[in-house]
Amino acid sequence: MFRRVLFPAASVCVALQSAFAADPTRYKIGLIAKSESNPIFLAARVGAEDAARELGRKYGIEVEILWRTPADEDAQKQSGFVEQLTVVGVDAIAISCTDAAKVTPAIDKAVARGILVTCFDSDAPNSKRFVYHGIDDEECGRAVLRELSKALGPGGGRIAILAGNQTAPNLQARVRGVRAELARHAELKLADVYYHKETAQDAAAKVQEVQTAHPDIAGWAMVGGWPLFSDALMNWEPGRVKIVAVDALPAQLKYVEKGVVQALLAQRVYDWGHRSVELIIEKLHLGQSPSGARDMAQLDRVTRENVAAYGRNWERWLGKR
Repeated sequence: MFRRVLFPAASVCVALQSAFAADPTRYKIGLIAKSESNPIFLAARVGAEDAARELGRKYGIEVEILWRTPADEDAQKQSGFVEQLTVVGVDAIAISCTDAAKVTPAIDKAVARGILVTCFDSDAPNSKRFVYHGIDDEECGRAVLRELSKALGPGGGRIAILAGNQTAPNLQARVRGVRAELARHAELKLADVYYHKETAQDAAAKVQEVQTAHPDIAGWAMVGGWPLFSDALMNWEPGRVKIVAVDALPAQLKYVEKGVVQALLAQRVYDWGHRSVELIIEKLHLGQSPSGARDMAQLDRVTRENVAAYGRNWERWLGKR
């Protein structure tokens, strides 16, 4: 006996649109990062564009990257870009979310229209995105604290956490990780967690303001490397205050070379774009789904011993071929 199965008309339309409307040899992918003023996202853009060319040659297809990113962090503008790309008719969107709660409705609307969405760097875990690529942010926070403890030595001391945008889910998770690891280090005492706009100028001003007000702070756990994008802290006496920060951009590397910063934990920012495009094309063109909803990346430890070798990566990542 056969049963008749009825599907909602809207679901049938979306399925037909996904199956038949798109050209199987041409794909448009929207790329939405947090901020054009942050160099890590420029590396992600290069990674995405490189992946588009490489996969185009490999599979005989055309992959176009549509870069849509606000000048500075703005979750409302990100949501607007998701909606614009949906209207344009892209096949997929990769986004690093400034505020997951604000962009999730736009992501879910795009998915309902048959558009694949992946998150990189900063997730929207409650959205209908199909995969997240990036680090385990809580473990990243733990790693920052472990490195800082090592730099301070058995005597420990009072520390501060520099935390960036208070609404960014990835940064919230890193702070949780620092706090969780801190509970295992009796020699360290937390002064406070300090938030700020994610620009080099605002971050450096916050660090200098806090350090002046609390000169007994012996170490900084920076869950992002914002103040190190400028020269504002280059006049600090090397080693007097220990610093461990996330990311290792060219501007940050000179702090390691001078000894002002003891260690950087580098995200593979070029891969944010490259791997996101790979995951999308594997799903769209090959019909291959990732093994799980989280495609995890590793951190690279950068110190004085390997800073020169690591720095050479940026010639490729920023397109200086």
